[in-house]
Amino acid sequence: MPEESTTPDLVELSRQAFDAANRHDLDAAMSVFGPDAVWKTTGLGSIYQGVAAIRGGYETMIGAFDEFEVEAEEILNLGSGVTFAVIRLSGRPVGSSGHGGHVQMRYASVGEWVQARIVLQMSYLDIDEARATAERLA
Repeated sequence: MPEESTTPDLVELSRQAFDAANRHDLDAAMSVFGPDAVWKTTGLGSIYQGVAAIRGGYETMIGAFDEFEVEAEEILNLGSGVTFAVIRLSGRPVGSSGHGGHVQMRYASVGEWVQARIVLQMSYLDIDEARATAERLA
């Protein structure tokens, strides 16, 4: 009987976190973060340290929208505990109406994982910069 891999599937864990964010289930979305994790948003200048602060950042982001969806266009496990994802965020900001109020943003995320938990997540508006960072870290 073949042995099952004990290596966590970081791509699947990432997908589960995105799905949880779409359901506004922040408990499930935060479950991928280590207790002392850091989330840096390069280009926006925000740094969140610890799960409570990261959750607050997510709550602020999701709370700014009446309709919110995050879709991972691509998620790659580059090895050495590094993931790279291209993400499309779309939604309708609170108080806007009709199609004129719908916004989209495409960005990339680089994750550093230890024991199936994110210890550092970096979000980039420049996808090429994110990919180069991820490749360097891996």
